[in-house]
Amino acid sequence: MKITQNLHTHTVYCDGKNTVDEMAQAAIDARLSSLGFSGHAFTPIDTSYCMKLEDYEKYAAEIDVCRKKYAGRLEIFTGIEQDYYAVDPTVSTDFLIGSVHYIIKNGETVPIDETREITDSAVSRLYGGDVYAYLEDYFSLVSGVYDKTSCDIVGHIDLCEKFNADGSLFDRNDPRYISAYKKAVERLVKCGCIFEINTGAMSRGYTDFPYPREDILRYIGKCGGRITISSDSHSVDTVAYKFDEMVSFAKKCGFDEVYRLVSPHTFEAVKV
Repeated sequence: MKITQNLHTHTVYCDGKNTVDEMAQAAIDARLSSLGFSGHAFTPIDTSYCMKLEDYEKYAAEIDVCRKKYAGRLEIFTGIEQDYYAVDPTVSTDFLIGSVHYIIKNGETVPIDETREITDSAVSRLYGGDVYAYLEDYFSLVSGVYDKTSCDIVGHIDLCEKFNADGSLFDRNDPRYISAYKKAVERLVKCGCIFEINTGAMSRGYTDFPYPREDILRYIGKCGGRITISSDSHSVDTVAYKFDEMVSFAKKCGFDEVYRLVSPHTFEAVKV
């Protein structure tokens, strides 16, 4: 079974490299049948990567132009990636991805996925070198992302793995880490969220594995969680990155179906 939908797509409205139209054409070239745009919501604590509030209407209007232009060739959905600390959407959406990109500790904003040096410095200065306290704070926010955003999809649940490809940032087998992610998964499954298998860190060369890693994905399945597959694409060359491999990965972890968006905030299961 081939995955023909990607719901995690960024454009020049935030930190993507290509326009809405260019991404739509890339999706058609990649033989996708539907594409969801998910611009980063305006986040006052860090405006370097997100959409501007004054651009929301233009963003939605440009997506609508493409929806009409490619009707019959590509189904297009309007979405937003809503960070835990972002403002509420000011436009109507077909779906929301809820994500955590920051921890606020002692009044300081700490980005989770900026650089390894920033992470190491934050752990040292704000957590006394206790990386598991940092991870516990991260997953505590993740566990509340649905309550904060009413998201349909949980984005890159273990974003903290971005700089841990070699296991040097933290031990994935540490009981505190395992307990932290399990609590988040359990809470979000109860909320009815869909979890994405996200290939973004792979396409950008940070890891050779997706979010989430195998142990977490297996636990999502054990808890009865649902999944979708997305590329977190920021450029035309990654709109369907390694989707075939992710189907195999999902099967390996015990999943026999993935979910796709079929109408606003409505998903259906597809056998894999």
